[in-house]
Amino acid sequence: MRILVTGACGVVGTEVAERLAVEAAGRTVTDIVSTARGAGGTATGSGPVPWNIGAEPAPDLLTGRPWDAIVHTAASTRWTMSRQEATDANIRTLRAVLALAGPQTHVVHVSTAYVGGARAPEDLRGEEFEGYRNGYEWSKSVCEEIVATDHRGPATIVRPPLVLGRRGDGRIGRFSGPYSLFPALVSGLAAVVVGDPDGYAEISPVDEVAEVIVGAALGAPPAAPLTEVIAAGRDSMRLSDLVRITCDTLNAFRAEHGVDPIAQPPTVSTDSWNRFFLPLAAQWLSPVQQEAVKLLAMFQSYTSMSEPFEPTRKVADPGGVMAASVLHWARSKPRQALGRTVPWTLIDAA
Repeated sequence: MRILVTGACGVVGTEVAERLAVEAAGRTVTDIVSTARGAGGTATGSGPVPWNIGAEPAPDLLTGRPWDAIVHTAASTRWTMSRQEATDANIRTLRAVLALAGPQTHVVHVSTAYVGGARAPEDLRGEEFEGYRNGYEWSKSVCEEIVATDHRGPATIVRPPLVLGRRGDGRIGRFSGPYSLFPALVSGLAAVVVGDPDGYAEISPVDEVAEVIVGAALGAPPAAPLTEVIAAGRDSMRLSDLVRITCDTLNAFRAEHGVDPIAQPPTVSTDSWNRFFLPLAAQWLSPVQQEAVKLLAMFQSYTSMSEPFEPTRKVADPGGVMAASVLHWARSKPRQALGRTVPWTLIDAA
């Protein structure tokens, strides 16, 4: 059995590559090859094979005969991409990867849970993304359609929500995405939390996302296209839970080091924020504070959803996952976690 893994240096790809190497031992897996953009491996040595997917031809090592399974984790997850940037980063790369698949190749494509689910009107960013929040979501939706229509072999779509660290120890390959909330809370840049306190905030530990992906790659290919949704469903955290657990975990870490606690910021509804506070912030906050406002605004629709996802793979105790992830970040970034909180201050825009 020959398996190709793309994006092996990404958050999910790193975990998948490690888990696949362990679980493939003793099975009839003869060849596992991983790729990553700018990787340090070679076509004959160790490590991921360098391949800037979509921008350059596939290395010779990857061509010649079809793969039994292709696990496609490579993607840009930036929410700020334009339509063209999302096309280049995600849609073009998928087409290049599918060119390596034969009619019997099981394609395991990593998408996002936010392709489905409810989206409020205020979450949307105009006609450019056809009813999705941003270019990332839109491109992942297009990718799912491409897998369904262009690949004639077996396919599994894996849809994780926001990905955090491992359940047991919070470890993760890179701090990105939701991890920007933690230093913002400590520094005081996250002076308010925008959203519905009772809204659903879906997360999943990276090791359980990898478990689903690796299980699909090593298991029997599905007779019909299969979609796996990883989520806690009705047992998901609410936005108020996410903020409380994050602040409590940070403050426990700060107390261990004799540092004063941070205050839990108040929650402001999305409507009130957009109508009143955001225009005020744009006029009176400093440039750094304004950038923080824009960054945190991206999370508001992801952490206060009106309805949770319907999982096929359920995440248990998401609050415990959250706490482990925050603690791992604090231990890895003690200077940030123990930093001084600076309240917002207004400046004279005139």
